[in-house]
Amino acid sequence: MSGLVLVINAGSSSLKYDLIDVGSAESLASGLVERIGETTSLARHSVGGQDHRQESGLADHGAAFELVLGAFGEHGPDLAEVELLAVGHRVVHGGADFSEPTRIDDAVEATIERLIPLAPLHNPANLEGIRVARAHFPDVPQVAVFDTAFHQTLPPQAYTYAVKREWRESHRVRRYGFHGTSHSYVSRRAAELLGLAVEDANVIVLHLGNGASATAVAGGRSVDTSMGLSPLEGLVMGTRPGDLDPSLPAHLSRAGISLEEYDRALNKESGVKGLAGTNDFRELQERADGGDRDACLALDIVAHRLRKYIGAYAAVLGRVDAVAFTAGIGEHSPQVRAAALEGLTELFGIELDEAANAAATSGEHRISTASSRVAVLVVPTEEELEIAREAAAVATS
Repeated sequence: MSGLVLVINAGSSSLKYDLIDVGSAESLASGLVERIGETTSLARHSVGGQDHRQESGLADHGAAFELVLGAFGEHGPDLAEVELLAVGHRVVHGGADFSEPTRIDDAVEATIERLIPLAPLHNPANLEGIRVARAHFPDVPQVAVFDTAFHQTLPPQAYTYAVKREWRESHRVRRYGFHGTSHSYVSRRAAELLGLAVEDANVIVLHLGNGASATAVAGGRSVDTSMGLSPLEGLVMGTRPGDLDPSLPAHLSRAGISLEEYDRALNKESGVKGLAGTNDFRELQERADGGDRDACLALDIVAHRLRKYIGAYAAVLGRVDAVAFTAGIGEHSPQVRAAALEGLTELFGIELDEAANAAATSGEHRISTASSRVAVLVVPTEEELEIAREAAAVATS
């Protein structure tokens, strides 16, 4: 497969993009527009090893897209002169409606809008990106790639919450899972690195960034994952707490804390930020190395939760061929990786090669010993490339 795909990831006040040649897997140009809707917006367009930066006021995503097209025209490659195979859009929540990348038409756009209550912070922005791109490239196939789609293979016992039927049926309450594009790519790449067919490999993928999730992948299929109805459940994250007692909202409401304040705190002020005052893991590690008690406790909690999920997913899978770390923290923090795997040798036969782990701060690496029964890998995620490939496949099918 060959051709150029423009990948769009629209946030509430940002627009991230990447022009990818799916044949060579090369990024030809990429960029980010931030602070859309504020007095001063910041834009960066990277091409040929050069960064081109610009500041201006951008009222909305439409204005931001016009600026992006101008950057391509001025610094290249000029999108008016190349033939786009597709535009691929990251969409956070596809509910149970979308189990695979989907070509966007009016009906698909309407369904994504209907799913906004499941992802009120993300789907509206994703829709803005879709609408702007469809207006500018009406003759180019537009493809939605959903964070939730990879997890549509979860069995009922993994995705069903033990709550009343009305909630499950009328309000679509269930586990959906997120970071699916990353989990799909990394689990497949882990199998390749081990010389296994994807259908023969059982992999626990740990996507550890400011948002973090774990997934048990059996033969290329997601069979359990840590995030749930929303991205709040599961692991301890930068600003999100992960697993909590469900009685917490009622308990805090009796203390006068509103649902709006509760929701904001769990999304923006919890996790390691709530524990130690920062969600920058580099700062957190520096403080912990200096003996800061809050930072040490925060990292201990992060590692404890990771070990719990590794153990649980080993039980779900029955046999584990690899544990794969990915995303910013998973790829660049030897300390977090080592702490997450501490004490797992006797039970699971996981033996970390300390020297290999310390050296693995970029690129693909095996960081377990030769005698380890379970391989431990660092696999950089390639979400934009995965979106481009999936969009290209839909556009040419």
